[in-house]
Amino acid sequence: MTDTTAEATSLTARLAGRFFRTRWMVRMPIALYQAGLGFLFGSRLLMLEHTGRKTGARRRVVLEVLARPAQGEYVIIAGFAEKAQWYRNVQASPHVRVSTGFRRNMPALAVPMTRTESAAVLDGYQERHPAELEKMSRLFQQVCGRPIGAMPMVRLRVQPSP
Repeated sequence: MTDTTAEATSLTARLAGRFFRTRWMVRMPIALYQAGLGFLFGSRLLMLEHTGRKTGARRRVVLEVLARPAQGEYVIIAGFAEKAQWYRNVQASPHVRVSTGFRRNMPALAVPMTRTESAAVLDGYQERHPAELEKMSRLFQQVCGRPIGAMPMVRLRVQPSP
C-alpha cells in the first residue's frame, strides 16, 4: 500500500467512524423506513426493531444485510462487536421486527451465529462483493480494532404470520 493510499484509507476510516458516531446521521435512514420509504435502500439494508434490555422501549437500527441464506432469513453483523446496543438488546430479547424493501414490520427471531457459520457467510460475501468486503474489513479494523471475522453475526428468521 502506498503512503497516499494509506492516508486516504486512514481518512476514510476516521470520517466513517465520525459518521457512525453522529446520532442524527445514523438515524436518518430510520426516519425513511418509518415513512414507508425503506424500499429506496433495496434489499441490501434492513431496519431492525428490538426491545431495550433495560428500558423495555422499542429501538430501531438500520443495518446492512450480509446474506439471505433462505427465504425469510437475513444475516447481519454487529459492527461495534459486543458493544453494539442493538446486539446486546437482541441477546436479551430475541423477538424482533424486520423491515426491508417493501416488506414492513415482519416479526422475526434473532439467533446468534457460531464462528463457523459467520466464516461461511463472509466467504459468500467475498464472492459477491469483494471490494465492499475489503473496505468493510479495513474500516472495522481501524475503527474497532478487530478483524471482521471476529465480529458477532446474527441470523434473523422471519416468523410466519398467525
